[in-house]
Amino acid sequence: MKSHKCIESRFPSLIVLLLFSAGFATAQTSGSKYACSEPDPEQLCDAANTCGSTSSPCTVDVKRTAEGASTTASIPRAKSNAAFCVKVGTTVTWKTTSKDVGFLVDIGPASPFEPSGVITGGSDRSVSVVATRPGCYKYSAGACRSGEVYGMCGSGNAEIVIIGTN
Repeated sequence: MKSHKCIESRFPSLIVLLLFSAGFATAQTSGSKYACSEPDPEQLCDAANTCGSTSSPCTVDVKRTAEGASTTASIPRAKSNAAFCVKVGTTVTWKTTSKDVGFLVDIGPASPFEPSGVITGGSDRSVSVVATRPGCYKYSAGACRSGEVYGMCGSGNAEIVIIGTN
């Protein structure tokens, strides 16, 4: 009977330790680096993570999620809030496919887009801007659901790499 109680009391601690170790190992191997912290972020861009072109627009969906807000570029197998690339001259259309949601996208004072400034839109208004300045940019996106009182707004952060033309 005592041996069972000893195992029962140590078993939860063992599970917690194993889960913590597995989570730490996963974080170390999952590529948790940010694109903009790389010495040459343009080297990370390839056909799989480049959105749009100078002849076809890149569409970015801004959504309000349970955890905050997310942005997802219109590329196959895109993940929310994942860094993506566009070429200089590409039109980027920021929109939401969610009903009754408004959004803000803030890239900061050195916006790579024309027109510059905070991008403000919603479910009834998409916003198109043109990528004009190469570089890697961190941005924040906020999304709010209309008519909710508690927790109606959320935010998230992501990165975009603007590829210069050679």
